[in-house]
Amino acid sequence: QQLICFNRASFSSNMKGEGSSLCYLSGEIVVNEANFVRKCIGAESCQDDLWGKLVCTNFKVSFISHNSLPRQRFQCTHRLLGEHDIPLACVEQVVTVNDVKGKQKILGSNQKLKFNPTELILYCKDFRIIRFRFDEAGPESAKKVCLAIAHYSHPADPQLLFGFEYVGKRYHGSAGEQVNGVDPGGGMQTPLFDCSSDWDREIKRTGASEWRVCTINQGYFISPSLPEFFVVPVSLADQDLKQYACFFYSQRIPLWCWNHSSGSALVRMSNISDPQQQRKVEQRISSAITKSHPLRSDVFKSDLDKTLPNIQDIQAALLKLRQICVIDPFEESEEKWLSSLEMINDLLYSVWVCTENEDRDLSCVISCLVQLMCDPHCRSLHGFQGLIQKEWVMAGHRFLDRCNHLKKNDKEESPVFLLFLDCAWQLWNQYPAAFEFTDVYLTVLGDSMWVPIFSTFLFNCPRQRAENSRDFASSKSIHLGQDQALRFPPVWDWSQQFSLKDQTLFNNPLYVGKIATCVQNGTVKTFTHRRSKKNYSSTLRGLPSAFRNGSIGPNDTLARRNSLVLRLRSDLSQVREQQETPSERFIRDFFSRPVDLQGLLLPQLLPSHLSVWKLYFLRWVPEAQIPQGGPITTFHKLSVLTDEIEMLQNQLKQYKGAGGTPNNLHVEPSKMYFKSSSTPHQPPAPPEYLSSSFPFSPVGNLCRPGILGTPLSKFLNGAKIWLSTETLANETF
Repeated sequence: QQLICFNRASFSSNMKGEGSSLCYLSGEIVVNEANFVRKCIGAESCQDDLWGKLVCTNFKVSFISHNSLPRQRFQCTHRLLGEHDIPLACVEQVVTVNDVKGKQKILGSNQKLKFNPTELILYCKDFRIIRFRFDEAGPESAKKVCLAIAHYSHPADPQLLFGFEYVGKRYHGSAGEQVNGVDPGGGMQTPLFDCSSDWDREIKRTGASEWRVCTINQGYFISPSLPEFFVVPVSLADQDLKQYACFFYSQRIPLWCWNHSSGSALVRMSNISDPQQQRKVEQRISSAITKSHPLRSDVFKSDLDKTLPNIQDIQAALLKLRQICVIDPFEESEEKWLSSLEMINDLLYSVWVCTENEDRDLSCVISCLVQLMCDPHCRSLHGFQGLIQKEWVMAGHRFLDRCNHLKKNDKEESPVFLLFLDCAWQLWNQYPAAFEFTDVYLTVLGDSMWVPIFSTFLFNCPRQRAENSRDFASSKSIHLGQDQALRFPPVWDWSQQFSLKDQTLFNNPLYVGKIATCVQNGTVKTFTHRRSKKNYSSTLRGLPSAFRNGSIGPNDTLARRNSLVLRLRSDLSQVREQQETPSERFIRDFFSRPVDLQGLLLPQLLPSHLSVWKLYFLRWVPEAQIPQGGPITTFHKLSVLTDEIEMLQNQLKQYKGAGGTPNNLHVEPSKMYFKSSSTPHQPPAPPEYLSSSFPFSPVGNLCRPGILGTPLSKFLNGAKIWLSTETLANETF
């Protein structure tokens, strides 16, 4: 008891210093807090747990640690969030537990808690499961902080999201005038497509001479979910568009997305709501799109509602992935990560229109993927950001509903944007040198959805942002400037979140762009990369000439990094006598050519070519935190070999009479442990290494119960630990 009191007194004095130095964002206030809280790192023992203060603000859940672990050298620092901070928008579920009474309750907004919680479990949307214990905390303070987290993570109105408090202050703009919100500055090169000039530049960049910027939706007069400016065929008059708008769902008339160098266009639109007018309107729209093509090619129409899964299917797939990554015992089995993908059609030589009921979900995915595969500009950093701004933000993807920021309707929740990022990563993984950005950038972009201050992921459409801005300003007596809206920062202003040093992690050193710069004798020179036959892809670039319909010849293999070699029976190679379709011929010819990183990129869709996006999905799983990277199967095999070597050494010592493990003691194999003796001349120091979760390296923030840290990290420290995993024992290497 004396020891506990001494620790609590020492803890209080230290925490006072820590709390006073804690920085809060503009508009952030502390709602409630609890002292003497233990953050659980492992469920079976508390020796590695962290002690500190649990704080709930109107923006995040913070844990201010009294004995925080040393920061790794290779770790990214977030300017808005600390190492142990969780944005309230990232909290999926709040669960309170009372061990004594054996009770637990899922808390929502404005709910009562009849028992004193001894444990708090936060289930997060980024796959974290974080546990706090209140063994030494006061019961009332523990209950209050739990209720505060549950209440503030379930806002009832968009204007209660922290982003409004964050931007509802006065700042000085670039010209010295006072403005509301965050001034993005003049250095950001990403077009926001909120003005006609951005669309004009995009028309000129793609050579879409038969298309024009339309302004009939200014003030959102025609459609509430469309932007004020968009692009339509030159042959369609404004009066015709106004007449046809009422026949489409949500008045979402056809939107131009992109033009290929051949003159072909990509167009997206919602379905026609009036069956009696469907044929007439479709003919008029198709005729106008056909006239925009130099060869007057026919329109190819794809109904996404019939060919692709709905948002509920996508949400169900995410829940299954979460079970594999977090809930079920972790097992890196490639078969569990694979999904069936359909081969795309050749879209380069015909006008293509993708339709969806409301044109706000999978149309965004398909239109972006087509441009990502066909247009090298979209694979640059600013081109990719402009692509998302144009096809997702301004086109009215329901970020507020799909991210479920208000937690009002779970049926509307679906990770559609995360699905696109995963598809982009699959393409990046196969052609890394074709992209200016890294997979770290994609991971950071996915995380930014849960930091609710950016207009990019905060609203369902531009009109909702404008209306809520005016209403919030009116309720808070905030004077709006010439924009007549609060200035929410776009996520593309990365200086809001990361330093320039950390932003260098976004730049891909393997990138082979059209034009690169170099400095020679103090002079900046530019040169153009020529087509090279070198294989920059992490997978096999070309398929064997005999490949067709998923079969390979007896002498052909499909080698892939970190994957088993795909071998099929030789008799399957005989099933090749069917007539080749034009699409199959195009695919075969495409994969037989040398790599052109500035041309068309088609994804390789065989199961052996697909892999899991580990940096995003598995960064909180201790079993996957392998120093220097690598799969868990390799780590397991090394552990088994280490066990075997130790047993053989003991037997050899016993045979030579040098002692060792007696015969009657059974050494259990395959326990995934390493044993190492520390160097006598070297003082102990924290290990500095790159893990599979670089650059995040969530030291002390791992979330799986029953795991005491990372095996190899403690092995590098000279400790002997063990990790029992029955599932991994059956894996193959």
